[in-house]
Amino acid sequence: MGSIIKNKYLILRRISQLTILFLYFGANAYGWKILVGNLSLSKIFDKIPLTDPFAFLQMLFAGAVISTDMLVGFIIIVLFYGLIGGRAFCSWVCPVNMITDLAAWLRRKTHHEKDNLISAMKIKQFRYWFAGILLIISALTGAAAFEFISPIGIFTRGIAFGLGFGWVWLLAIFLFDTFVLKNGWCGHVCPLGATYSIIGAKNLIRVKHNKDNCTNCGNCLMICPEPQVLTQIINKKSDFISGIECTNCGRCIEVCNDNALNFSIRNYIKGEKNEKANN
Repeated sequence: MGSIIKNKYLILRRISQLTILFLYFGANAYGWKILVGNLSLSKIFDKIPLTDPFAFLQMLFAGAVISTDMLVGFIIIVLFYGLIGGRAFCSWVCPVNMITDLAAWLRRKTHHEKDNLISAMKIKQFRYWFAGILLIISALTGAAAFEFISPIGIFTRGIAFGLGFGWVWLLAIFLFDTFVLKNGWCGHVCPLGATYSIIGAKNLIRVKHNKDNCTNCGNCLMICPEPQVLTQIINKKSDFISGIECTNCGRCIEVCNDNALNFSIRNYIKGEKNEKANN
């Protein structure tokens, strides 16, 4: 029971990711209407549209006709992750996260967490440039460029219709994360993750650090897929983890034995008052 409680967010994330995949499979295999489509364009109960925001932007740049459902689905997603979830899509919904988490676990078990063939610092902004380049290519070609190579789409369609040779691309991502660069795909390449980082920059639910409880053991920095969001806060001050790349995965909370990290809700009004008082 202790192990379950200790890993509660990891377990809940896996339940969330596998349930979503199962519902897509059920829609194709049995005609269920709970969640129909794929992670680019879905409908809940055949009524509520959900649109991948980066797919929407690609289609916009490509000059495609934007349907009302696509626009409404885009607005729903932007409002949800912009106000509440932040970049939680990457750790709670995206199926590729299960592959990259497995690679990170293998790195920890084999004690080569810091062995990278590419400097993480040199390409830390690559995902944002990559997203921009893909939008330009979409505009030039008249097609949503990333959708042809998206491992997220390949994984989702693979569950519903059969993976085919898509497993080769997913294996490549696993090997890239395991042997080339720690958290390489999600942390440095994925343009959808970059999009959600921007959308969720000011979301309300965030991990909060309590400096008084922190012993600076470093467990959170070791497990975090985006440790740069922690380094400016941990053992320095009590505050929210405000870095836009935080995926709200909760792993830092689970490995913290000091009870120094917990999910909380940002209060911008109180924060502004505190800043004025300090001035």
